[in-house]
Amino acid sequence: FDEALDVWGADHHGYVPRMKAAVTALGRNADTDFGVILIQLVNLLRAGEQVAMSTRSGEFVTLAEVLDEVGTDAARFMFLSRKSDSPLDFDLDLVKQRNLDNPVYYVQYAHARIAALLRRAADRGLKLPDRSDDALLAPLEAADDIALLRATERFVDAVTDAAEARAPHGISFYLMDLAGRLHSYYAATPVLGDDNALTLARLAMLRAVGRALANGLALLGVSAPDSM
Repeated sequence: FDEALDVWGADHHGYVPRMKAAVTALGRNADTDFGVILIQLVNLLRAGEQVAMSTRSGEFVTLAEVLDEVGTDAARFMFLSRKSDSPLDFDLDLVKQRNLDNPVYYVQYAHARIAALLRRAADRGLKLPDRSDDALLAPLEAADDIALLRATERFVDAVTDAAEARAPHGISFYLMDLAGRLHSYYAATPVLGDDNALTLARLAMLRAVGRALANGLALLGVSAPDSM
């Protein structure tokens, strides 16, 4: 392989320089050919209290049990919403809630909201072209429209930065920020108005937001439902 990447518990950080020395002894460049991602522990919380676990006494909760309780989407999103070298408090009760306090629900609901709005527009006979162009988006002049467009455009940079830093939480952070902007925009802006040109422009923009949310969730292995 061109590069070996190990994932270790943070308590093994002392082995990093030893392994780098071994890689160097094998004639490879330890700075470019070998890397280590250190991960911290996960604390499970229930009703605000930490779930007691002990490897010494054999008391623990398996990942399979967590998945059975909260579902794959919630588990993936929560685990990928923290830096790997930071401890994670995983609140079992929070991630089962179907409200905007739940981070994964918050992002998924943003996507579902857009899908519902596009369905309502189609019911009114408003049809978007398959691809957006400058002429279609030209009516977007309000500050809120421009801000949401710029936030959506940052998707590529967010993914690139996360990949280069081996930090998938960067995608989660981006999605939560974009979802927050969408929810605020939705509450403040009448999308389906009387001006057809402006309405189509805003629908095209929201379609792009929805695609960014769906693509980001897909990278994390999380579904993007059209209704919730």
